Amino acid sequence: MTKTTMTKSKKRAGFPSADLVRAVLKGHSGLGLAFAGLLYLVCLTGATAVFANEFYRWENPGVERMESLSGDAAQLAYREAIARSEGAAEHVLILMPSEDRPWPSVRVTAEDGTQTNWIVDSAGRITGTLRESWTHFITRLHINLHLPQSWGILIVGLSGVALLSSLISGLLAHPRIFRDAFHLRVGASRRLQEADLHNRLGVWALPFHVTISLTGALLGLSTVIIGAVGLAVFQGDTAKVYAIFTPPHPVEDTRPASLIDLRPLFARLAERAPEGRISHVIVEHPTEQGASARFDVESSTSRIANSDTYAFDRAGTIYYEQQAAQNNMGQQILGSLGQLHFGWFGGGVIKIAYALLGLGLTYLAAGGVNIWLARRRDKGRPAPGWERIWAATVWGQPLALTGTALVALFTPAPIALIWTWAAVSLAALGTAAMWSSSALSQIGRAGTGALLITLALAHPVVAGTGDTVALIVDGALGLIGFGLLAISVPWRRSRAAAVQTA
Repeated sequence: MTKTTMTKSKKRAGFPSADLVRAVLKGHSGLGLAFAGLLYLVCLTGATAVFANEFYRWENPGVERMESLSGDAAQLAYREAIARSEGAAEHVLILMPSEDRPWPSVRVTAEDGTQTNWIVDSAGRITGTLRESWTHFITRLHINLHLPQSWGILIVGLSGVALLSSLISGLLAHPRIFRDAFHLRVGASRRLQEADLHNRLGVWALPFHVTISLTGALLGLSTVIIGAVGLAVFQGDTAKVYAIFTPPHPVEDTRPASLIDLRPLFARLAERAPEGRISHVIVEHPTEQGASARFDVESSTSRIANSDTYAFDRAGTIYYEQQAAQNNMGQQILGSLGQLHFGWFGGGVIKIAYALLGLGLTYLAAGGVNIWLARRRDKGRPAPGWERIWAATVWGQPLALTGTALVALFTPAPIALIWTWAAVSLAALGTAAMWSSSALSQIGRAGTGALLITLALAHPVVAGTGDTVALIVDGALGLIGFGLLAISVPWRRSRAAAVQTA
């Protein structure tokens, strides 16, 4: 057979073949349905967690704001935090003031794993505990689903793999997807309109979708990846793998000692990096002879991972130094994953773009199931039960998350938020036996809108109005609430009925 004949034959048969497209489309649908609920929850919470620092400020509007904290103040703050904490301190994390969070905090982790987070003023005095229940709830729900950390992170990592696989199979299942990138069948059936919007959003934001799914998979499966590398290269010794990316620990010496003094370390660091801004300080085993302090300093490099690292032992000797400009490829990738995944690298504009694109990804996760349900209905095999369950899931989660934020105004107990979220989620699923899918969607939108407006009005009264960012968050929550109420009111149906009557 000549080359021309082969080309004509391939053209007649279609390339890729119709059988291959059908097989890939079936796999794409099956993968999406299998992970639909998990992907929807992870994407929705991820779009919200982009504004984690803004929610920290929203929860703590009355905290004194500042641009920097002196070494003397940092020393006083960490000494007082350890004195107030119960049990021996294992680690101390001092978060220095930044543009996103313009106030310092000190987190003390005891030997039994309990943590206490303290707010600090410009003089280094502790002014109270950090309110972080809502921010912690939403970020932990996204990262590990409030499950035991190793299992939760693994499950979320697998959802990232499923999302990336769905993107690839979606491209293979729609050979014309790039050619039809701006083709929308407006006025067609609901299924066709949903399918067009689903495919267009998938193409228009494809670089973002791939970035989020890939970084999420790498973050979630990092333990598995490091274990595999350790097994393949270092005879199962994962400590050697971690040593490639993280600073080494000083020589272990558990003999008791006075608290390590941070003031001379701040002074030495000012000589080493006079233009750098300290982002945080990690003190290891502060009451032992083998104590150490690690300083992460933002450098002038344009890389996303732009932190220089300086580690000191108790004597004030630098035993480890790593410049961001000299990071190896693995360190650059590892240091960039978190910021690239959450959009914490380019200021407010990048965060807003990430949130909007994240909501688009959330719609993709929900829209895939909507298309499958609409296709079944068009083929005469409707699944009204699944339609109701999916509507309760899609609109039950915004309702549950808003409810937890409202509860967080009155109690800092994490367990109260988890139970609130679980109770509202289960109650929403329970209503699937009572109303139609359209009614459930309308009730979910209206309920979420009403709670958001209540939250926006109650927050300034309960927490105060000392931070402009907190007021902006309240305003945004109120606007979203009014928008959801507006689209949930059946004014269009009433207007159409009035026109028909006239």
